[in-house]
Amino acid sequence: MDIKKDILWRVYLCFLGMILLGAVVIGKAFYIQRIQGKYWRSMGDSLHLKYLPVEAARGTIYSEDGNMLSTSVPIFDVFIDFGAEGLREKGGKRFKDNVDSLSISLADLFKDKPADDYKKELQLAYANEDRYYTLKKKISFLQYQQLRDFPLVKLGRNKSGFIIDPRDKRINPYVLLANRTIGLSKDDASKNVGLEQRYDSLLKGKTGQRLVRYIAGAYMPVDGGEVEPENGKDVISTLDTYIQDVAESALMKMLQGNNSLHGTAIVMETNTGKIKAIANLGKQSDGTYNEDLNYGIGKRTEPGSIFKLATLLSLLEDKYVDINSIVDCEGGVKDFYGLKIKDSHAGAHQITVKDAFARSSNVAFAKLADQYYHEQPSKFIDHLHQLRLDTLTGVDITAASGFPVIKKASSKSWSATTIPFMAHGYEELVTPLNMLMLYNAVANNGKMMQPYLVSSIKDHGVEVRAIQPKVLVEKICSDVTLAQLKECLLAVVDSVHGTAHKIKDTSYAIAGKTGTAVTALDNKGYNKGNKIYQASFIGYFPAAQPKYTIAVVIQNSPESHLIYGADVSGTVFKEISDKIYARYLSTKKYTASNTADSARYNYYGIKNDWNSIFSLLKVPYTDSASSGYWRQLQLKNNAGILNTPLVSMSRSGSVTPNVVGMGLKDAVYLLENSGLKVTASGRGRVMNQSVAAGTNFKKAQTISLILN
Repeated sequence: MDIKKDILWRVYLCFLGMILLGAVVIGKAFYIQRIQGKYWRSMGDSLHLKYLPVEAARGTIYSEDGNMLSTSVPIFDVFIDFGAEGLREKGGKRFKDNVDSLSISLADLFKDKPADDYKKELQLAYANEDRYYTLKKKISFLQYQQLRDFPLVKLGRNKSGFIIDPRDKRINPYVLLANRTIGLSKDDASKNVGLEQRYDSLLKGKTGQRLVRYIAGAYMPVDGGEVEPENGKDVISTLDTYIQDVAESALMKMLQGNNSLHGTAIVMETNTGKIKAIANLGKQSDGTYNEDLNYGIGKRTEPGSIFKLATLLSLLEDKYVDINSIVDCEGGVKDFYGLKIKDSHAGAHQITVKDAFARSSNVAFAKLADQYYHEQPSKFIDHLHQLRLDTLTGVDITAASGFPVIKKASSKSWSATTIPFMAHGYEELVTPLNMLMLYNAVANNGKMMQPYLVSSIKDHGVEVRAIQPKVLVEKICSDVTLAQLKECLLAVVDSVHGTAHKIKDTSYAIAGKTGTAVTALDNKGYNKGNKIYQASFIGYFPAAQPKYTIAVVIQNSPESHLIYGADVSGTVFKEISDKIYARYLSTKKYTASNTADSARYNYYGIKNDWNSIFSLLKVPYTDSASSGYWRQLQLKNNAGILNTPLVSMSRSGSVTPNVVGMGLKDAVYLLENSGLKVTASGRGRVMNQSVAAGTNFKKAQTISLILN
């Protein structure tokens, strides 16, 4: 019995010890969790500190006339730390007192859910002590300004728990304008092209650092733990927004009216090589036109008759002919080694080289090139090389198509017909910009300039780098040859037989060359029924003292009713040159009529634009609006009256703006920035909109505009 009692005593003693040990463990766990919990959690959090990158504010791309072409606007992500001491003190009194009014304010601002839903979500997150609760992402600056004054939020971060994380969103304020050249990809910055890609290292600045702590599955910023980023520099492009708008509008009008496939229009400042405008428009699957590819810089094609300038230069420089030499066009048809070459307008026989150039005779230039270069093709090819027609242009953005192609006699595809076909613009591949450089060199008294798109780099408004014009070829030919080339280019427009005589102007002289190249449809060859036409016109003005050189190249479709270079591209050239001349070169000054006009006209637009127009025209006006960017204009008795539009045109909120009376560019800018998708038909100003002004709309809803 004594042994049994001894064993039981020991068992009881062990059992009691285990109970006491368990109680101590439980007590210690309770003490650690409840008494020391905050201390140990903070210690644990401190082990999860790390630095995250803070992106610098990206620099802005400006036009040379001071307008923003690509810029960053602030957007804000909003989080709430429901574990903030100031929010939870006194049993959460501050949160409970403000949650109703805060919920109502959030519902009114974002309009995405009722106030009751906001209240339930906030209360649940508070009960769970969420440390980095996501309230909203990507709110605008205007929304952020309103949010700062909301109940609870206005008390500051420590008392409200609200954390505002600012970042930048890249936008092109002009939407379509020079979009491909600027190169902004709204969906993925890694897909940027153009200036955004080329000058990325300058625009993006230097990344900073932010100290963050990992809490509840998310990183919260730590106050005072930031290394400020170094903001990016600004890029000042050579583009002129007025010239760009003119070029784009003229190109768009022709493409739509002629049902063309795509086209480009490039405007270059003659004596510097600055590209003042480059418009690229391609037809989309839905029938609209957009800047989808940089056709001016990256699209290599057989140029057609605009290449005859290079052939003529070679013949003149080698002194095989002068512009008064006689050439027999043989009625406009001739067989070359089994292949026929035809003129677009048959019938000519014995004419001068100058007249052959003005008439754009394929036979004449094929005969002359074959006669003098058939046995010495390298001599002709050397001229083309010296004119840099086989070399990248050097412009400061890249394109995907690669090098231009000029055949050599050693090429496998070289044949007896190569020289006569090359002479009038086939069997070579060049870009519109390559050809523009040649024409610009003639206009610039033989000096070939490198085309460029950026004139300077600025840091906080201070110029840190200036890009100067660069001469690629000091003299492309002799002065004698140059004078003859200019005379021939002028004859294309001035001569009664010139292919571009329709665009002759009495106010200023234009010199240039048309081109109409036959291209294959879907690579099916040039057989009848499959061929389509590329229409070109490259020229400069005023011809006596050239200021601008313009290239217009348009790819027509089988449904296009106009096909010739003069009718298609020449028309676009003339519209662009007319407007540039009237704005920048004409010595005639506009004088407003003093005749009283009792009729009232209503227009809409941006305030700054109206100020510029009235100042230029010296027309008196009054602005009765106290704020905002948009104005409704009324003209009466030769005076302007600017008012706030009847329907709010604020870009925030979901109320449909009133765009009736606006031009398409302003209307699209306003509606798309409001969150609508726009389709339009017709020309002129907006006369009707499918979603009524003043009504609410859903994000990405489509609105149709009818123009008159």
